Amino acid sequence: MELVALVDPDGTPVGSATRARVRAEGLWHACAAIVVTSLDGRRLYVHRRTDTKDVYPGLYDPTCGGVVAAGETPDECARRELAEELGVTAPLTPLFRSRFVDGTIRYVAHVYLARSDGPFHHQPEEVAWGGWVDVAEVRRLVADPDWPVVPDGRELVRMWFDGGGPRFRDGGW
Repeated sequence: MELVALVDPDGTPVGSATRARVRAEGLWHACAAIVVTSLDGRRLYVHRRTDTKDVYPGLYDPTCGGVVAAGETPDECARRELAEELGVTAPLTPLFRSRFVDGTIRYVAHVYLARSDGPFHHQPEEVAWGGWVDVAEVRRLVADPDWPVVPDGRELVRMWFDGGGPRFRDGGW
Protein backbone atom coordinates (compact mmCIF):
# COMPACT_ATOMS: atom_id res chain seq x y z
CA MET A 1 0.00 0.00 0.00
CA GLU A 2 1.70 3.18 -1.23
CA LEU A 3 1.58 6.12 1.17
CA VAL A 4 1.56 9.64 -0.27
CA ALA A 5 2.78 12.79 1.50
CA LEU A 6 -0.16 15.02 2.38
CA VAL A 7 0.26 18.79 2.51
CA ASP A 8 -1.95 21.78 3.15
CA PRO A 9 -2.63 24.17 0.22
CA ASP A 10 0.53 26.09 1.13
CA GLY A 11 2.69 22.96 0.85
CA THR A 12 3.25 22.36 4.56
CA PRO A 13 3.41 18.61 5.33
CA VAL A 14 0.41 17.43 7.35
CA GLY A 15 0.62 13.63 7.22
CA SER A 16 0.17 10.78 4.79
CA ALA A 17 -2.55 8.68 3.20
CA THR A 18 -2.84 5.89 0.70
CA ARG A 19 -2.83 6.83 -2.97
CA ALA A 20 -6.36 5.40 -3.23
CA ARG A 21 -7.62 7.65 -0.44
CA VAL A 22 -5.86 10.71 -1.93
CA ARG A 23 -7.63 10.07 -5.26
CA ALA A 24 -11.03 9.19 -3.75
CA GLU A 25 -11.17 12.12 -1.32
CA GLY A 26 -9.30 14.75 -3.34
CA LEU A 27 -6.73 15.28 -0.60
CA TRP A 28 -4.01 17.89 -1.00
CA HIS A 29 -0.68 16.21 -1.66
CA ALA A 30 2.78 17.04 -3.00
CA CYS A 31 4.14 16.21 -6.44
CA ALA A 32 7.39 16.72 -8.31
CA ALA A 33 7.28 17.74 -11.98
CA ILE A 34 10.38 17.84 -14.13
CA VAL A 35 10.79 19.77 -17.38
CA VAL A 36 13.48 17.95 -19.37
CA THR A 37 15.37 19.90 -22.02
CA SER A 38 18.24 18.90 -24.25
CA LEU A 39 21.67 20.10 -23.16
CA ASP A 40 21.47 22.95 -25.68
CA GLY A 41 18.01 23.94 -24.38
CA ARG A 42 16.40 23.88 -27.84
CA ARG A 43 14.28 20.75 -27.36
CA LEU A 44 11.89 19.56 -24.70
CA TYR A 45 11.27 15.89 -23.98
CA VAL A 46 7.58 15.06 -24.34
CA HIS A 47 6.01 11.68 -23.69
CA ARG A 48 2.61 10.07 -24.06
CA ARG A 49 1.18 8.40 -20.98
CA THR A 50 0.05 4.80 -21.24
CA ASP A 51 -3.64 4.10 -21.67
CA THR A 52 -3.62 2.27 -18.32
CA LYS A 53 -2.63 5.29 -16.17
CA ASP A 54 -5.20 6.11 -13.46
CA VAL A 55 -5.01 9.85 -14.14
CA TYR A 56 -5.00 11.39 -17.63
CA PRO A 57 -4.42 8.12 -19.52
CA GLY A 58 -3.12 8.32 -23.10
CA LEU A 59 -2.43 12.06 -23.04
CA TYR A 60 0.83 13.80 -23.90
CA ASP A 61 2.91 15.26 -21.10
CA PRO A 62 5.67 17.88 -21.41
CA THR A 63 6.84 17.03 -17.88
CA CYS A 64 7.62 13.85 -16.03
CA GLY A 65 7.10 13.28 -12.35
CA GLY A 66 4.73 11.99 -9.74
CA VAL A 67 3.50 12.07 -6.18
CA VAL A 68 5.87 12.56 -3.28
CA ALA A 69 5.86 9.44 -1.14
CA ALA A 70 5.46 9.67 2.63
CA GLY A 71 8.90 10.31 4.15
CA GLU A 72 10.34 11.50 0.84
CA THR A 73 11.39 15.06 -0.02
CA PRO A 74 10.30 16.68 -3.29
CA ASP A 75 13.96 16.66 -4.42
CA GLU A 76 14.20 12.91 -3.77
CA CYS A 77 10.90 12.36 -5.58
CA ALA A 78 12.08 14.33 -8.62
CA ARG A 79 15.30 12.29 -8.88
CA ARG A 80 13.38 9.03 -8.44
CA GLU A 81 10.67 9.88 -10.97
CA LEU A 82 13.18 11.05 -13.59
CA ALA A 83 15.09 7.78 -13.24
CA GLU A 84 11.95 5.59 -13.14
CA GLU A 85 9.94 7.17 -15.95
CA LEU A 86 12.67 8.20 -18.38
CA GLY A 87 15.64 6.14 -17.21
CA VAL A 88 18.03 9.07 -16.85
CA THR A 89 19.86 10.87 -14.10
CA ALA A 90 20.69 14.53 -14.44
CA PRO A 91 21.28 17.50 -12.16
CA LEU A 92 17.99 19.09 -11.11
CA THR A 93 17.42 22.83 -10.78
CA PRO A 94 14.44 23.82 -8.61
CA LEU A 95 12.30 26.30 -10.57
CA PHE A 96 9.09 27.12 -8.70
CA ARG A 97 6.12 25.76 -6.77
CA SER A 98 2.53 26.00 -7.84
CA ARG A 99 -0.85 24.76 -6.71
CA PHE A 100 -2.80 22.64 -9.19
CA VAL A 101 -6.51 21.81 -8.95
CA ASP A 102 -8.55 19.84 -11.47
CA GLY A 103 -11.70 18.44 -9.90
CA THR A 104 -10.61 16.09 -7.12
CA ILE A 105 -6.92 16.33 -8.12
CA ARG A 106 -5.36 18.84 -5.75
CA TYR A 107 -1.64 19.15 -5.23
CA VAL A 108 1.33 21.43 -4.70
CA ALA A 109 3.79 20.95 -7.57
CA HIS A 110 7.51 21.30 -7.01
CA VAL A 111 8.80 22.05 -10.51
CA TYR A 112 12.36 21.29 -11.60
CA LEU A 113 14.49 21.59 -14.71
CA ALA A 114 16.73 18.76 -15.90
CA ARG A 115 19.06 18.95 -18.90
CA SER A 116 20.01 15.72 -20.61
CA ASP A 117 20.51 14.33 -24.09
CA GLY A 118 19.67 10.83 -22.84
CA PRO A 119 19.63 8.10 -23.83
CA PHE A 120 16.13 7.62 -22.43
CA HIS A 121 14.70 4.30 -21.27
CA HIS A 122 10.96 4.49 -20.68
CA GLN A 123 9.11 2.76 -17.88
CA PRO A 124 6.65 0.66 -19.93
CA GLU A 125 3.86 0.91 -17.31
CA GLU A 126 3.94 4.71 -17.50
CA VAL A 127 5.30 5.84 -20.88
CA ALA A 128 3.86 4.70 -24.23
CA TRP A 129 6.04 7.00 -26.36
CA GLY A 130 8.59 9.74 -25.84
CA GLY A 131 10.65 12.03 -28.00
CA TRP A 132 12.17 15.43 -28.55
CA VAL A 133 10.02 18.37 -29.62
CA ASP A 134 11.42 21.81 -30.40
CA VAL A 135 10.68 24.25 -27.57
CA ALA A 136 8.93 26.61 -30.01
CA GLU A 137 6.64 23.76 -31.10
CA VAL A 138 5.84 22.85 -27.48
CA ARG A 139 5.00 26.50 -26.84
CA ARG A 140 2.59 26.39 -29.81
CA LEU A 141 1.10 23.05 -28.72
CA VAL A 142 0.39 24.04 -25.11
CA ALA A 143 -1.48 27.09 -26.44
CA ASP A 144 -3.62 24.82 -28.65
CA PRO A 145 -6.73 23.75 -26.68
CA ASP A 146 -7.15 20.74 -28.99
CA TRP A 147 -3.73 19.22 -28.18
CA PRO A 148 -4.43 16.11 -26.05
CA VAL A 149 -2.10 17.05 -23.21
CA VAL A 150 -2.39 16.54 -19.46
CA PRO A 151 -3.87 19.70 -17.90
CA ASP A 152 -1.20 20.00 -15.22
CA GLY A 153 1.67 19.59 -17.68
CA ARG A 154 0.10 22.26 -19.92
CA GLU A 155 -0.26 24.66 -16.98
CA LEU A 156 3.19 24.05 -15.48
CA VAL A 157 5.02 24.35 -18.82
CA ARG A 158 3.12 27.56 -19.61
CA MET A 159 4.28 28.92 -16.26
CA TRP A 160 7.86 27.87 -17.08
CA PHE A 161 7.63 29.65 -20.46
CA ASP A 162 6.33 32.74 -18.65
CA GLY A 163 9.20 32.76 -16.17
CA GLY A 164 7.75 30.44 -13.54
CA GLY A 165 5.45 30.75 -10.61
CA PRO A 166 6.39 31.60 -7.05
CA ARG A 167 10.10 30.92 -6.66
CA PHE A 168 11.52 28.64 -4.00
CA ARG A 169 12.51 30.84 -1.05
CA ASP A 170 13.63 29.37 2.22
CA GLY A 171 11.06 26.60 1.88
CA GLY A 172 8.20 29.10 1.48
CA TRP A 173 6.26 30.61 -1.40
